[in-house]
Amino acid sequence: MFRFNDGRDWFLRRRLGLFLHWGLYAINGIQEQEQQRCGVPADEYRKLIGKFNPRRFDPDGWVDFALRNGFEYMVITAKHHDGFCLWPSRETEFHVGSTPFGQDILARLSEACRKRELPLEFYYSIVDWHQENYPNIGRHHEIVTDPARHDWSRYLEFLKRQITELCTNYGTIHGIWWDMNVPQVKAPEVHELIRRLQPCAVINNRGFVPGDYSTPERDNDPESANSDGADAPRPVEACQSVGVNSWGYRKDEDYYSIRYFLDRIDRTLAAGGNYLLNVGPDADGVIPPPARAVVEGVGTWFKRVREAFDADPAAGLLENTQLPVTRRENRLYVHCPDPLESSTLRLWPMNTAPRRVTLLNTGEAVRWTLDPVVYEKNRGSGLRLTGIPADRLNDTVPIFKLEF
Repeated sequence: MFRFNDGRDWFLRRRLGLFLHWGLYAINGIQEQEQQRCGVPADEYRKLIGKFNPRRFDPDGWVDFALRNGFEYMVITAKHHDGFCLWPSRETEFHVGSTPFGQDILARLSEACRKRELPLEFYYSIVDWHQENYPNIGRHHEIVTDPARHDWSRYLEFLKRQITELCTNYGTIHGIWWDMNVPQVKAPEVHELIRRLQPCAVINNRGFVPGDYSTPERDNDPESANSDGADAPRPVEACQSVGVNSWGYRKDEDYYSIRYFLDRIDRTLAAGGNYLLNVGPDADGVIPPPARAVVEGVGTWFKRVREAFDADPAAGLLENTQLPVTRRENRLYVHCPDPLESSTLRLWPMNTAPRRVTLLNTGEAVRWTLDPVVYEKNRGSGLRLTGIPADRLNDTVPIFKLEF
């Protein structure tokens, strides 16, 4: 199984992360890319800085919420595309210290995470709609700004100084989560800077070099283990928002079902990857009730079946490739992300008697047999689970634990 063999190995043990998109865009509650998608003039958008005052921001509450629901690390948007910084950066006036709230969000959250030993990563958008040197020329995820002020070399130095702040002001951080290298610039020295300042930090593949892991988003197909020119297998972290329309807070949001996430999280984790589930706190710093309900539903399931992911992927053991399998020592875990079709589950070509079979979700014993199916006697004996309460389990992802 893949290992970094250094401080980054925490990422391979902690499999389910909570993503938080939060910034000025929470005030109007439209979408995190409100300025671009709605054509809001920069001068008008900047006025939101005078309204940012999240009186109910409770970093300890956020951490408690994550841990209570089985989440094992956290990522927060230190700077999104709008350029607004959740810390008082020396490199710009467009930061939380200039708001009525005035407090360093990252300092408070990192302290709360440190107290509870919850790894924290910082998201950083390379696209910046506020910093005048960034070459906004209207490509995807860009606006259009004054070309006379565009200067990539100056912007890159600005970015390095901000990354240095993030990597030196908050103790140990566990990752830099890049987004939107629209110019597709290669700058390995930025990666080296992070590695030198924060040796435990993982770095994703959306920055200036291939990075440590891949990041398939929403329902895009999972990326190859060798994507972006990487010459060796590496981890994958899928990411998705609870909201159908946005990653930041949206007043009139539509939400994915809990069952939707159980399917995707199970498939990702059973294949050896991580999953990053996103919520968008509102302008007061409160995670909306529908988003909380999704996280809680995922957490209830995940805590009960967690041991199935402390196991290695075991592809090829079953004829039915729609049943992911993980394996640890003498235990097999058979995952059923698709709804069960009947009260039996045939595990061809396995024909070894297990010592015990358990429905991991509930701890219930499950009956099994090696007797041939009547109309398939020519296939001989095979392991079959029987008496499964299929209808009762169709709102979850069942995982069966087989001990040999």
